[in-house]
Amino acid sequence: MIKAALFDLDGVVFETESQYTVFWGTIGKEYHPELPDFAHRIKGQTLVQIYDKYFSSEATFAHIEGYTDPKTEQAKITARLDAFERNMSYPYIAGFENFVKDLRAHGVKCAVVTSSNMVKMRNVYEQHPEFKSYFERVLTSEDFAKSKPDPDCYLKGAACFGAKPEECVGLEDSFNGLKAVRSSGAFTLGLATTNPIDAIQPYCDYVINDYQNFTFAELKQIVDSHCALKK
Repeated sequence: MIKAALFDLDGVVFETESQYTVFWGTIGKEYHPELPDFAHRIKGQTLVQIYDKYFSSEATFAHIEGYTDPKTEQAKITARLDAFERNMSYPYIAGFENFVKDLRAHGVKCAVVTSSNMVKMRNVYEQHPEFKSYFERVLTSEDFAKSKPDPDCYLKGAACFGAKPEECVGLEDSFNGLKAVRSSGAFTLGLATTNPIDAIQPYCDYVINDYQNFTFAELKQIVDSHCALKK
């Protein structure tokens, strides 16, 4: 039985990952030229986690002109990110709206489980006034003690509805996100929107390209078959 569907945001609800790759690719070139894959390394992590791991050492800023201290430099990056997100577009992944409406029509509780913060979500709500009507809960980075790939966020998502993780489906596109869902014990539904199918397949129970022509009935059949094989 599927009691809840727990959606990551970028690359799962919205087709935005390519935009973030551009932003973090630029930041990576400026601060971490030794990490050409920087934009992919940080996917699924909260801003606090990114700063703690990549922007807290004095050595990181040795080549930055006008550098004073890590906190000031972090604030500059945050300001740039906020400005970037205010001007981003948030197009839905193909078929998402019909799919989430179908889930809700069949009694499935839906929540967003994202590493994004509330500042970013306000931008989402401005562009999509209907967004909140699709979800019973929206959990953001402020709600979690640990970042993906830790399962904390998905465990809390399940708990919101009084559901066991194995009664939930977690929808993700990034490697860290998929690891988080799988570690939680939820059914792991991967979306090949950011990475190719063959790359994410080992971390998923099932993979789809997008939600076009994908229904609750089909998802239920896939989950039921998966559960039967595990018995």
